[in-house]
Amino acid sequence: MADNNKKSTQAERLVQLRRDKGLTAEQLAQAMTAAGAKVSRGAISNWERGTNGIVSSKLPTLARILGCSEGYLLRGESAADTELPRPNSAPELAIAQSGGQYRVLDEHISQSQKPISQADAAMTQAPSPTNQTSDPFMNTIKKSDKLQNVCYDIRGPLLQTANKMEAEGKRILKLNVGNPAPFGLEAPHEILRDVSMNLPEATGYSDSQGIFSARKAVLHYYQSKGLLSAVDVRDVYLGNGVSELIVMTMQALMNDGDEVLIPMPDYPLWTAAANLAGGTAVHYRCNEDDNWHPDIEDIKSKITPKTKGIVVINPNNPTGALYSDELLRQIIEVAKAHNLIIMADEIYDRILYDDTVHTPMSTLTDDVLVLSYNGLSKSHRIAGFRAGWMLVSGQKQHAADFIEGLDMLASMRLCSNVQGQYAIQTAMGGYQSMKELTSKTGRLYKQREMAVTRLNAIKGISCTMPQGAFYCFPKMDPEVYPIEDDMAFMMDLLVEENVLMVQGTGFNWDKPDHFRLVFLPNIHDLENAMDRLDRFFAKKRQQFGTD
Repeated sequence: MADNNKKSTQAERLVQLRRDKGLTAEQLAQAMTAAGAKVSRGAISNWERGTNGIVSSKLPTLARILGCSEGYLLRGESAADTELPRPNSAPELAIAQSGGQYRVLDEHISQSQKPISQADAAMTQAPSPTNQTSDPFMNTIKKSDKLQNVCYDIRGPLLQTANKMEAEGKRILKLNVGNPAPFGLEAPHEILRDVSMNLPEATGYSDSQGIFSARKAVLHYYQSKGLLSAVDVRDVYLGNGVSELIVMTMQALMNDGDEVLIPMPDYPLWTAAANLAGGTAVHYRCNEDDNWHPDIEDIKSKITPKTKGIVVINPNNPTGALYSDELLRQIIEVAKAHNLIIMADEIYDRILYDDTVHTPMSTLTDDVLVLSYNGLSKSHRIAGFRAGWMLVSGQKQHAADFIEGLDMLASMRLCSNVQGQYAIQTAMGGYQSMKELTSKTGRLYKQREMAVTRLNAIKGISCTMPQGAFYCFPKMDPEVYPIEDDMAFMMDLLVEENVLMVQGTGFNWDKPDHFRLVFLPNIHDLENAMDRLDRFFAKKRQQFGTD
């Protein structure tokens, strides 16, 4: 095998070795973390795509788990090259599954037990020639190792390829990003007018947490929904969208090695922010057969002494699922029993279909600390204004030090975009035009119905009906579409049909059998995209012999 793979790339060798072991990327990441070399599934995926090279500090553990030499992984060296065993005969580590997590049983193999070639020894002592420049006094400037565990495929290689194709004059049908503005979904005129009228007042810094009127409007919004806790404007933080506030939260909360429970699939910024803060994102399963509702027992099984909190995305991105009050109360009881923070991402709470109702988690408990995240990017179609907020409610007495950390980080960034802050009071109290778009006669409702109907009509594709947001998360039957690399599959779709979507593993789903479709384009463009999907999947079935 080594001789055949000598001409292969580092990424290809890694993929083959992992598959030979019968491991998924998620399982390999768990095994490496258990062996003391913390790494995320996203980092493994980046290595396997060739986006990043294998981190040198992780290489010894990776090689031991895969049963090969470091030289073989890095350069494809055969046993003859390195005087090391071939990958399929090298010392192996036993890997066992426990509670959904993979652990290394024999993780105490010493370096003296592991044969090391002169070439490998040199690799650990000197920089790789590929990292050197022609100037002997200049080292290559590389990104931080902390970013090796960060993955955000929504704006990753697929989008970069699409941008290149557009530069060549091709028209790409983009079903990848939940950004309403490019699809003709205009912002309410009243908001634009009020922001423009307040521009003279928005030229300087504001209070680090935000202007008073906007924070008061946010507070009134939750009080009108039945907020249980006594809070004031000091419990509201305005941010440059929810994204900034998520990163701030993880930086304030996580120490190295701490864990946070995040849904699978997830909005990948949550996982990236946890990893960037030095923590570990532990994914609990959402069940497709149960309308993508969180698996409570799976949540319980993944709580450890290191767990700090539970992330709840409701309505969910990427599945569009909406959670019942009963389910939310079950999650609250788990958090209460283990003294965990609840981080409730509710950015789509006003984008609902079929007369459904969303319940903020802050209105269901004051027994646990709840952080509620929301904003105007989606509901009011002003994503570029970056107008988001976070509300702190519930049990705050024991969280004074954590809240002090939030205050510190809010002050360090000085303040969020002040112009966008002036949109909040008007938006929260004015006419909610989103209701027209999601009603049975509304544009988003019709686009949702058409997209899901067309998807379910494709052989081997099944899709639940989303109750919120503007996404759906279809499944590809692995018997019909035996895919091993879903990103490569989506790349084929992009190149062959000029349709851009994001693969399911980009949302930290653990199998290459899903993708996310954004149904924001107008009905004509969406029909065009679905026609192309029909053609693409039919061609793939012919290639796989499953038609």
